[in-house]
Amino acid sequence: MSQTEIMDEYNKLPPIEQKQVKEYILFLRSRYQKPLLTNIKKSGDVKDEPFIGIWKDRDDMVDSRTWLRTARKSEWRIPSA
Repeated sequence: MSQTEIMDEYNKLPPIEQKQVKEYILFLRSRYQKPLLTNIKKSGDVKDEPFIGIWKDRDDMVDSRTWLRTARKSEWRIPSA
């Protein structure tokens, strides 16, 4: 079906159905449009992120695996082995 034929068929529809066609076209455009890349920060080195080192002065976080294991036991009530 050519664009002219599509427009002819569209023009034959009652106004309510024409509105539905317009809404469907808008839906398809919003669903399949490419995302805008203008607000995406270019990735850099993770060590430059502000969250790196936020716990460096905490004595209880020297060994993060032990700290996490202890926190889980406490929160999840896991019996000691």
